Amino acid sequence: MNFSESLKKNKDFQYVYKNGRSNANRYLVMYVIDNCTEKNRIGISVSKKVGNSIVRHRLTRLIRESYRLNEDMFLRGKDIVVIARAGSKGKSFKEIESALLHLSRLHKMVPS
Repeated sequence: MNFSESLKKNKDFQYVYKNGRSNANRYLVMYVIDNCTEKNRIGISVSKKVGNSIVRHRLTRLIRESYRLNEDMFLRGKDIVVIARAGSKGKSFKEIESALLHLSRLHKMVPS
């Protein structure tokens, strides 16, 4: 991820949850807020409700790879938190990528 870093600290996640804008679709929820830097910071959250650790890690990898492959389309200077919903369990890469791009278009972070 050339233009991005990871959100790691709980306080950063909580700040985005509290102050950011959110949109959701069937598979993902996305919170976005400006971070006043030249880089995006992305955090991915997958609850235990979605499945066991194997399922959760697979979804995390799918979301991260979907973002990485489309990273050059995203506007810079945002904190992004992506939450996987239970409906995303067992979905293909293309379905997760489509859901991520749909939410980023709703947030006006990529061109339509």
